[in-house]
Amino acid sequence: MVRVLTWNVWWRFGDWRGRREAIRQVLGQARPDVCGLQEIWDDGSVNLAGRLAEELGYHWAYAPSPAPQAWQRRIGDSKIGIGNAVLSRWPIAEREAVHLSGDDGRTALLARIRTPYGDLPFFTTQLTSTVGASAQRCGQVAELCRLIAERSAGCAYPAVLTGDLNAEPQSDEIRLLGGHLTAPVVPGLVLVDAWRYAEDAEAGLTWQRKNPHVAAGLEPDARIDYVHVGLPSATGAGAVKGVRVLADAPVNGVWPSDHAAVLAELADPGREAAS
Repeated sequence: MVRVLTWNVWWRFGDWRGRREAIRQVLGQARPDVCGLQEIWDDGSVNLAGRLAEELGYHWAYAPSPAPQAWQRRIGDSKIGIGNAVLSRWPIAEREAVHLSGDDGRTALLARIRTPYGDLPFFTTQLTSTVGASAQRCGQVAELCRLIAERSAGCAYPAVLTGDLNAEPQSDEIRLLGGHLTAPVVPGLVLVDAWRYAEDAEAGLTWQRKNPHVAAGLEPDARIDYVHVGLPSATGAGAVKGVRVLADAPVNGVWPSDHAAVLAELADPGREAAS
């Protein structure tokens, strides 16, 4: 079983030092095998993903945003970088950062994970958050789908896409990823929302008003963070066996992020598939 987690960790906002420890505790208790993390900070000497990897025993990769200026203005510090990261229990055999279209510096990070049963093509991203920008997110999804199709061939596992997609399940951009309700970008590429396998498929909220960081913005509850998985292989690799929300409560009085995390459990391939 491969335990896959996605989490937007809210960059350097709020009590980021206290939140850093809460983030570490959540990951340390959940012990996912592979994590896709968004809004990772880098101050030039310390990278949050690198620090977590060192403390928790992970390999890691990081893709900085090429345009962090709008973020930096929000905290008044031009020295702090922002980006996406992957933490992996197993070695990362390949990594690649791709800039997505738009002027707000969004990136996708590919990490080919060398698991004991063969390679897992793993992607993490954060789509634009601009209100009303569904068309732009659809364009970014199209870019992601082409990348996933190109980089996933020959792997033991189907592709896994994680991220803060800043879109609700019924939106055009999420439907485009699934390929069930609209034509897929790449023929034959279907990326299933893991939450469809949850016991309560109507829940799974990752943006919750009970979180004071969300309540301050007066926005409604939503599900905007996802683990998407390609169709299982002939050996059953990638079949979703379980999925749940994590980090939806304070840790020792500290909310780790404004987002909750999603943890999905995926089946391994048969041993013969790794030989």
